[in-house]
Amino acid sequence: MATYVISDIHGQLEKLETLMEKINLKDSDNLYVLGDVVDRGPKPMECLQYLMAMPNVHCLAGNHEIMFLDCIKFLDKEITKEFIKQLSDDQIVALTGWIENGGTTTMQQYSELDEEEKEDIIDFLMEFELYEELTVNGQKYLLVHAGIDNYVYGKPLNEYEMDDFLWVRTDYELPYLDDTITISGHTPTQTIVGNSRPGYIFKTKYHIAIDCGASHSKGRLAAYCIETGQEFYSMD
Repeated sequence: MATYVISDIHGQLEKLETLMEKINLKDSDNLYVLGDVVDRGPKPMECLQYLMAMPNVHCLAGNHEIMFLDCIKFLDKEITKEFIKQLSDDQIVALTGWIENGGTTTMQQYSELDEEEKEDIIDFLMEFELYEELTVNGQKYLLVHAGIDNYVYGKPLNEYEMDDFLWVRTDYELPYLDDTITISGHTPTQTIVGNSRPGYIFKTKYHIAIDCGASHSKGRLAAYCIETGQEFYSMD
């Protein structure tokens, strides 16, 4: 039995399929996906459906899933000038922000699904958790999409707000929980200051960052095996 973690797929179905071939996931293994399955890339709905077909997959919410769910009421309507006039300021901000963050491909693919497929997608997304705590070989791990915003030492995780786990850029020298390694996505490792291996998994004493920029030019989709520390990539 092995535990694998990936993050920030962003509609890159081919990279996901390549990565899963390299992992060779067994029925006894577990795969944790740390959010941002959708947006930016060309096949966000197909990525969700790919994961939905796997019984040993556990998904966490990313900021892109939440933007998608916040705007779901717009997706079954034609966005005309008349429709936009009927939106509240908050709705316009939400929809505009989602589109600016790469939501167009998700909107397009979702609109092409039949009603049963749409319902299945939404039911699947509604099951996404905000974080997961694991103990593997005696070591404690916290899995989360981004980091912990408004962090207070000793504050229980269940007392944080949803957005606290979705948007913040992690301080990779800050331990969130005692004796715990945090594994997160959200911040492409190409952008982490001091990373000697940009585009590959980044590790510090307290953190493992696994977003290797799959949706960016020459970016990779990465997986990390918690038991062995082995790293897998959609390309070298």
